[in-house]
Amino acid sequence: MAIDKITTAAITDGTIVTADIANANVTAEKLASGTVQNQSAFRNIMQNGNMSLAQRGTSTTGIGTSNGYFSCDRFKTGTAGSNTFRFTQSQSTDVPTGQGFANSLKMDCTTADTSLASGDRIEISPRFEGQDLQYLKKGTSSAESTTLSFWVKSNKTGTYICELYDTDNTRQISKSYTISSSNTWEKKELTFAGDTTGTLTNDNGHSIQLSWFLAAGSDMSSGTLSTSWGSVTGANRAVGQVNLGDNTSNEWYITGVQFEAGTTASDFEFLPVDVNLGRCQRYYQKTFEYSQVPVDNSQKFEYHFIEPYSGSSISGIISYFSVEMRVQPTVTIYTSGQSANGTGKMSFYGGSWGNATASVQGGSTTKCVHFDSAFSNAKLVQFNYEASAELWL
Repeated sequence: MAIDKITTAAITDGTIVTADIANANVTAEKLASGTVQNQSAFRNIMQNGNMSLAQRGTSTTGIGTSNGYFSCDRFKTGTAGSNTFRFTQSQSTDVPTGQGFANSLKMDCTTADTSLASGDRIEISPRFEGQDLQYLKKGTSSAESTTLSFWVKSNKTGTYICELYDTDNTRQISKSYTISSSNTWEKKELTFAGDTTGTLTNDNGHSIQLSWFLAAGSDMSSGTLSTSWGSVTGANRAVGQVNLGDNTSNEWYITGVQFEAGTTASDFEFLPVDVNLGRCQRYYQKTFEYSQVPVDNSQKFEYHFIEPYSGSSISGIISYFSVEMRVQPTVTIYTSGQSANGTGKMSFYGGSWGNATASVQGGSTTKCVHFDSAFSNAKLVQFNYEASAELWL
């Protein structure tokens, strides 16, 4: 019997192979968006998912009761409660073999806490702007599913929890994954259904956070894991989570984080280092060399300036950021080494070297202005700064 058209039923598994398809027959139209999932550029919502950038430094010790960005850019550590465990976080070179990664983020337990209090927790939780997530169509009947894929390794086997948290609407969804083999890199893929309730604000504010829990007390683990989107019930957020902080031999590594629209995981999207750096500098940047941790008296950075036309005794210097930042950042100033050092001070020369405590009197997402009356007779000023516009909430 003749077949006048090709249908799925008419094709036997394995009968059509790559060699049977002529290159000329693979056209842009046949690969149109929606036909092949996840084929677009910048499909990875996560910046620095390969952990290649660590502008603030490569290692921080004593993490347990503080929140912040301690090594790899864009991966915030959050803590809560009265926990007594402590971790060292570092940018590691331990990576899965043959996957193209050079770095991972490592959490190493240095002080154990075998009995968590109810409010104790620690998590790794990057955050995302609402305006970058509008195409997910959250809060509509066409809401997109998202898929999270990553490589993970730990000696502590068992159940771990990942969570998506909608801060605009106080909604969340959790998924579990299992580390099956001790000290072995494993790839995990988790798909989160689209949420038809709660639209995301279309601005540069914090709308969604993604969390990998490493320990969670009963306030977050005594209920039933909320594997569907819903209003936040604290006890349902991290049910089943192991306590990575219960032994000083425990370590946890992660790399290759890809977070994208769709129900399947695509290969990790490697970006050129300059593109990756620029995306991270929207949230944090510094005038120091990349390898230099911000600190007083470490390197020189010169700004020449002109006395204001008004002849005022107050003089100012403008710093221009290397890329436009998310919001007007918090700026910390460091002396350059020509005079007595001290955070918040600038070195200046006006016949002899001195220093002044400069204040940021104004600014924007592209520049900041530093003022001090001591600059009125100076010929040049030297200083360094770091600027943070992170999604802290």
